[in-house]
Amino acid sequence: MRGSEIAKRYSRAFFAIAKEELRYEEYYNELKSFSSLLEQNANLKDFLNNPMFAQSDKVAVVTEVLKKIEVSPITESFVKLLVDKRRINVLQEIENYYQYYMDEVLNTVRIQVKSAYKLSDELSEKIKARMEEITGKKVEMEIERDTSLLGGVVVKVGDTLYDGSVKTQLNNIRELLREEM
Repeated sequence: MRGSEIAKRYSRAFFAIAKEELRYEEYYNELKSFSSLLEQNANLKDFLNNPMFAQSDKVAVVTEVLKKIEVSPITESFVKLLVDKRRINVLQEIENYYQYYMDEVLNTVRIQVKSAYKLSDELSEKIKARMEEITGKKVEMEIERDTSLLGGVVVKVGDTLYDGSVKTQLNNIRELLREEM
């Protein structure tokens, strides 16, 4: 739980800077870019989390990496601070909290849509429009194929699940038939 409190504190501080400059999405994308790079590169992640290496060496390596992915000076300073304070291990959590704060301010909701087949652009837009109508927020949609569904779609909005999959409908019919027997 301690990691979560630390991540909240750092993400709030970074978000406050973004709020002052009205650069929410830009700073989020830069943070996410570095976070993704760190997740994809196990050697770099291990190096930054290893207490055997000097903090100055870690900062030097991070500085070079950040130059290559071209982030703003604010994001660069923030990531270096995380390395210097030995908090780089909570970067993923910081990113998640930052995204939550950003979505609140920008009145955005992120939804996940699973479908057995590739959705047409028209159907994707209809789902997005309907979710915007239901939530009253701008929708960022992530679409994923899940062949186990057989057909239909499953939409997840926060903790709410709208399950219109054929698989679930068949299971519901199966349960009704069992009850009748």
